[in-house]
Amino acid sequence: MNIIHVDVDAFFAAVEELDFPYLKGKPVIVGGGEDRGVVTTANYIARKYGVHSAMPGFKARRLCPNGCFRPVRIKRYQEVSRHIFEIFYQITSLVEPLSIDEAYLDVSDLDTDPVEVAKHLKKEVKKNTGLTVSVGVSYNKFIAKLASDWNKPDGLKVITKDEVPDILKPLPVRKVYGIGKKTSDSLNKKGIFTVADLLNLSNEYMYKTYGKFGLEIYERIRGIDDRKIKTESKRKSFGRETTFQNDINSKEEMKKYLDIFAKNISKGLNKRNIHAKTVTIKFKTSSFENHTKSKTLDRYIQSYDKIFAAAITILEDIEFKEPIRLIGLTVSNIKENQIYQLSLFDEEVYKGYEL
Repeated sequence: MNIIHVDVDAFFAAVEELDFPYLKGKPVIVGGGEDRGVVTTANYIARKYGVHSAMPGFKARRLCPNGCFRPVRIKRYQEVSRHIFEIFYQITSLVEPLSIDEAYLDVSDLDTDPVEVAKHLKKEVKKNTGLTVSVGVSYNKFIAKLASDWNKPDGLKVITKDEVPDILKPLPVRKVYGIGKKTSDSLNKKGIFTVADLLNLSNEYMYKTYGKFGLEIYERIRGIDDRKIKTESKRKSFGRETTFQNDINSKEEMKKYLDIFAKNISKGLNKRNIHAKTVTIKFKTSSFENHTKSKTLDRYIQSYDKIFAAAITILEDIEFKEPIRLIGLTVSNIKENQIYQLSLFDEEVYKGYEL
């Protein structure tokens, strides 16, 4: 396979600089401007101050007091994203979107050298949007994604099969796809900090310690990744959340937000003609601890009243030991509703759905 991984450089911040040229050369931080806000994206200048995504706004302002904080303009970012993905689809139909600013492209069937395709892609995005992208080219998804992160921003890195695994050895274990903070911390405690350290572990040890996931990591760092490009991805959940201006501990006040969330979520489910079976409440405490509590129902639901009722049931079972700064509501365990295509008199098709 010839796989290209594309990642738009500091996307949200880059769009802000594009729309407001006076921001160029300054530390731009999207989100986190309000007391209770969270950083969504920071440009590379702001990152030098230690600012990063998901950081509380008050901390970002302390690290970068001269930062230019911008509100999140998601509709504008979606508009620019559509233009970028149009360029991707002009190159190949085998595109796997990972997010609003990131994708895999399988260019194996193209007659053109993949490196030339990558150069063309970078040039077209720059010409049509004014933004830069970092691109990785390799023979599988894992290595291509590593390559795109190699020399950001505006980078282009090619990693060939004969360079693996030697080129990966100096990388920290956290760079390996699938290894998050929890697993990384676990490995670090065992004295395993780099891919070179990981390569010393046997497949038996990885399986015994981490199960099937351990075997995937064992193969991945040796350049084995057979994952194909997924051109269609179905949304797995729908949710809404909000961060309060001041911490709250009143369940009655929480119910007001859950009511709004349930209405928005129901509207989204109806629009897409799908149902959900699992309802989850997420909350973050005043000490920044994240918690979730879920309930899986006997039937798939879609209506506001059913979603809200499930949310209230969950809420009543939660014992809040300290005030909360954020609350969210999510539905998952999604299933497409195709009842409309069937006979109204066929009772069997309604089993498992709300009536």
